[in-house]
Amino acid sequence: MPLIAEFTKGAPNPEHFPNDHLPEIALAGRSNVGKSSLLNALTGRNGLARASNTPGRTQELNLFDVGAPPALRLVDMPGYGFADAPKAAVRRWQALVSDYLRGRPTL
Repeated sequence: MPLIAEFTKGAPNPEHFPNDHLPEIALAGRSNVGKSSLLNALTGRNGLARASNTPGRTQELNLFDVGAPPALRLVDMPGYGFADAPKAAVRRWQALVSDYLRGRPTL
């Protein structure tokens, strides 16, 4: 049975992080390893998180609330390693991920 899960928002920088009242589970790993596909499998909802064959498509933190009312948040993070993107963009993703991992008490 699919979980009640919905896309909440994309966070391109720390100012867009939601308040931190829900426990969070972040999906991290190399580009094109299947983080978005795993999120879809965990929720039983094909297409909830957009999966791509092209590395580097996830360029911000994508947040999904699970439950009604929401009981936890799944976070689909940008990958690392294979994205064919400008170095400045990759540095922004790295800074975003670093800020998120260091500053979220509910992670």
